[in-house]
Amino acid sequence: MKENQEDQISLSDVILNFKIIGNYLKSEWFVILLVGLLGATFGFSYSLFVKPTYTATLSFALEDEKSGGGGLSGALGLASSLGIDLGTSAGGAFSGANLIELMKSRTLIEKSLLDNIIIENKKSSLAEYYLEFTGLRKKMDKKDELKNIHFSVNDDRNKFSIHKDSVLGEIYKKIAGINSNGLLSVIQKDKKISIINVEVESTDEIFSKTLVENLVNEVSDFYISTKSKKARTNVSILQKQADSIRNELNNAISGVAQAADNTFNLNSALNIKRVPSSHRQIDVQANTAILTQLVTNLEMAKVTLLKETPFIQIIDRPILPLKKEAVGIVKGIVFGWILFTFLIVFLFTSKRILQFVLNDNKEII
Repeated sequence: MKENQEDQISLSDVILNFKIIGNYLKSEWFVILLVGLLGATFGFSYSLFVKPTYTATLSFALEDEKSGGGGLSGALGLASSLGIDLGTSAGGAFSGANLIELMKSRTLIEKSLLDNIIIENKKSSLAEYYLEFTGLRKKMDKKDELKNIHFSVNDDRNKFSIHKDSVLGEIYKKIAGINSNGLLSVIQKDKKISIINVEVESTDEIFSKTLVENLVNEVSDFYISTKSKKARTNVSILQKQADSIRNELNNAISGVAQAADNTFNLNSALNIKRVPSSHRQIDVQANTAILTQLVTNLEMAKVTLLKETPFIQIIDRPILPLKKEAVGIVKGIVFGWILFTFLIVFLFTSKRILQFVLNDNKEII
């Protein structure tokens, strides 16, 4: 019974103190209203000065290494058992999370930034255009060591000065971001689905669209070059060997004809004169057998190379106009009002609770 009474008293105390806090907030209505108006003004200003952002999204599907194996896998296995190396896929290094990290790599992003963009019939590098629309070019012009730095299309990265390298590095940081806060976002929504979305969000519509397309192209070229390197090397070697044997075979055939001409109507007793012709015929037979095997291996190697490319299948490309996100005037005013009003109410409430605690839980009227 006593415990219930204490609980009732405690509950009544809580209700009473809430009323006290409510009355206190009513007494400070003018300050709360003034702060709310200040917040609305801040929200209005924010909506006017903050530029809208444009998001370019490109989605693509990864090649499925397990599909389409069939007869080709059997043929490659047979070739391998015979000691014929036709090249193997390096796809495992570029799948899933590895591919996402590859797209965020500094090398490929910088290559994308040195690709061209055409604005008002004027060709420029993406990096140079970024410096212009972000206002960084004006800041650089005020510094002697930076004002002469420019990025041309397909600039030789190996010849960059320290300052030029530093500027490009800063642009890379803005794009890749730290702790996923950059302009670039690469997401694989589900590990079971080999579809990756690449997004670039910036304050310039053309930059967003061009960067996401350039980046995917650079990653695709890098992947194809790396993944099919061994297969391309094998095709090149086999092609040279086949061409060499084909030349030898042609020479051997010509030699047989020449030797036959030299021994025409020859005395049958002089067999020694027929030896060169016999040698040439042996060369023809040997080279024919070798060429047949090389051509078979070459065609299989070409099939392997074809299997490796292309690796990216574009599903959706960014189409202008892009998705635009902006803080409207009404939205800015309402958000600023609510935010500042909440903060001042929280401040007054915290103040009264602190006074209540410091006065040994006595009511403050």
